[in-house]
Amino acid sequence: MDKTMLPIFMDNHSTTPVDPRVLQEMLPYFTERFGNAASKNHSFGREAEKAVNHARGQVAHLINCDPSEIIFTSGGTESDNIALKGIAGKPGHIITAMTEHKAVLDTAKRLEKTGSEVTYLPVDSDGLVNPADVLAAITSKTILISIMMANNEIGTLQPISEIGKIAKEKGVFFHTDAAQAVGKIPVDVQAMGMDLLALSAHKIYGPKGVGALYVRRKNPKVTLTPLFDGGGHERGCRSGTLNVPGIVGFGKACEICEREIPYESARLETMRERLKAMLFQGLSAIILNGHPTKRLPNNLNISFAHVEGESLMMDIPEIALSSGSACTAGSLEPSYVLRALGISNEMAYGAIRIGLGRFNTDQEVEYAGERIIKSVNKLRALSPLNETTASLYPSPSRGGQVGMGLTYNM
Repeated sequence: MDKTMLPIFMDNHSTTPVDPRVLQEMLPYFTERFGNAASKNHSFGREAEKAVNHARGQVAHLINCDPSEIIFTSGGTESDNIALKGIAGKPGHIITAMTEHKAVLDTAKRLEKTGSEVTYLPVDSDGLVNPADVLAAITSKTILISIMMANNEIGTLQPISEIGKIAKEKGVFFHTDAAQAVGKIPVDVQAMGMDLLALSAHKIYGPKGVGALYVRRKNPKVTLTPLFDGGGHERGCRSGTLNVPGIVGFGKACEICEREIPYESARLETMRERLKAMLFQGLSAIILNGHPTKRLPNNLNISFAHVEGESLMMDIPEIALSSGSACTAGSLEPSYVLRALGISNEMAYGAIRIGLGRFNTDQEVEYAGERIIKSVNKLRALSPLNETTASLYPSPSRGGQVGMGLTYNM
């Protein structure tokens, strides 16, 4: 591979580069069209408002809702906070899962301190929530179910439509963090029975610092208590001057995703399966984390026995990846998502997450596969447990299977 093409970015779950088409759409709103969308008494403000409303329609069209149901925020974390804290204006019972993003888990823990009760549902070895567990957890005090659509670490797609049906039948509001799913798989808030949905621009080749929250307006109407007060922007849910350039970019990113999802998802899954095949054919004692088919088309999360993910990443610095551990209070802790799947600490420490994206190439996939195999073999050769690696951690058959075909059972 041409060294001038390095480094390679394969951490597209953490963020994505801004698509040049998105940037081109944004640029005028930094200079010539710089008005405040709330200043409707002159042409500059009205032009900005028009651009915001156009973007609101683009976002709404991607997830099949009315534009008036889109509330612009600073990103997925704020959207999750507004949803959970807004519903829990008065303490009640909330149902969520152990593998949710910290934006939901930490918010839920905060609500527990102010009188709310939270049920944290377990997941199976593939990371799936059982809809029957959701149903069993509902009580007369339940006010919200919050289950993410696609996991940010293992890519597992939850049975959202089934859970949405349960929520509707029981008269409980249903929220989903869809930051990783929107723009990668088809999302329809009507068909899936959602009342609240969080999404983020920088996960779909838009700018950082802008996101949105879908808030259902009828059947049933969702009323939220705002997090803070101000000018009453965004239907009173989120006061503050709107980030017009960011919102314009967000809208354009949604438009591109809606048009290109079928082709892009198929291309990314083909690349992912090629990389998975290389790794499982070139190495022993590795496991696939997450569901083998019900997963994001661009996600690959693999654990390597007797190899620390952090060490692997350090050995291949020219490839941007992420590991199965996180720095908490100055110490390295195994991923709580992987541990919830029943994976041992050792294998959780040995995990890496590969997130392919729009601008990755087949050549980069080949290079990454070869480098990872070479690095794992090198690091294992240095391990005193190397001789027993294969016998202790045989590769599961489901991890070694290479399946094509998009599977979006939501």
